[in-house]
Amino acid sequence: MSSGARPSRGADGDWSRRRFVGALAGAAAITAVPACAAPRADPAGATPLPKAPGAGPSAAASPSGPSPSPSASAPPSPAPRSGPRPLFLGTYTSGDGGGKGIGVATYDPVTGEITGGGVVAGVENPSFLAVHPDGRTLYAVDEQDAGAVTAVRLPENEVLGSRSTGGAGPCHLSVHPGGRWLLSANYASGSVAVHPVGASGALGERTDLVTHTSPAPGPGQQGPHAHQFVTAPDGGHLLAVDLGTDTVYTYRLDEGRGTLAEVSRARTRPGAGPRHLTFHPGGRYAYLADEVDDTVTVCGYDPATGRLTVGEAQSTGAGGGTNYPAQLVVTPNGSYAFLANRGHNSLTRYAIEADGARLRLLDTVPVGGDFPRHIALSPDGRLLFAANQRSGTVTVFEVDQESGGLRRTGEPFASPLAVCALPL
Repeated sequence: MSSGARPSRGADGDWSRRRFVGALAGAAAITAVPACAAPRADPAGATPLPKAPGAGPSAAASPSGPSPSPSASAPPSPAPRSGPRPLFLGTYTSGDGGGKGIGVATYDPVTGEITGGGVVAGVENPSFLAVHPDGRTLYAVDEQDAGAVTAVRLPENEVLGSRSTGGAGPCHLSVHPGGRWLLSANYASGSVAVHPVGASGALGERTDLVTHTSPAPGPGQQGPHAHQFVTAPDGGHLLAVDLGTDTVYTYRLDEGRGTLAEVSRARTRPGAGPRHLTFHPGGRYAYLADEVDDTVTVCGYDPATGRLTVGEAQSTGAGGGTNYPAQLVVTPNGSYAFLANRGHNSLTRYAIEADGARLRLLDTVPVGGDFPRHIALSPDGRLLFAANQRSGTVTVFEVDQESGGLRRTGEPFASPLAVCALPL
């Protein structure tokens, strides 16, 4: 591994395939593993967030069946919030029929109905979004050759400025729980970056850049492809998921200087292509979506060392064929997990058992759109949003808090090249 180096551009072909595969093409198994013992820039191009009226009831469709045996220690979910809530939508602006920037909308937290409200312009290819822990700043990747990250002040939706990520094709970002550092992953160049977050929410110049130079790329890969960079629930370790090297890297962050130090690596099966890691609320287990070999994996996690232990692969329920699973989300009460299947155009439901150590496949539910690139739960866990890239839509499901059943709330919401949905 090297720190501060300019990343290699050898994987641009793979990046193009990943970025446009959706747009161009479309224009009961159990696995368990044991847990291991800056100043503000001038705003520009913003559209204010509208105050949407209360949404009415909508038709329900596509219910899924009941499912027993949730995680025994799961806490209850909070009650739904009243009044319209903000919803931000990521898109590609450079693709055919693409968006004009970050989509701005609201949703009814009871019915799930979405009301459009314009865009935040001036951000190129904002394909992934995250919000600061204080809720006052939105962050977006600029997924292009000269990768960048952009800060947007809320609720005014004012662009505070952008900073270079030092790499190509950034596809994921997250905010460290302390709120002082932004973490991003450059897919095309296989690197992860750190930026300081100022008191206003604006970003400072990058403080570190680490390029994944080993191990060697997995079967069919031309180089490293960092796909996610996130903080573990313990807050002391950062995990970077790299699809190209079939590896999850664990780092410690120097919270004074914003620099990274690697502490461990976890290897998946060769050719698995790990894409996205999601933690159980208990903090001792995590679930890995493997894009290339169409599997999911339960991983044990040791908060003391940051070490991840990769378990055995299990089915996505997609039934064979090209699928490209995208990511998993876990309900706030830790009882159920949902997986987005892009090829199968479905959501797989899993019951979470043994305090997070086991996933039990229940069924798959049609997503009601084409190529679900990203899914997200509302903060209370009562609604699930699916951003469908090829169909340019966002579908919303009610989540049954007892059974984990999914029920469509109404007609999909149109959003050009929808690749990310962020409900607040």
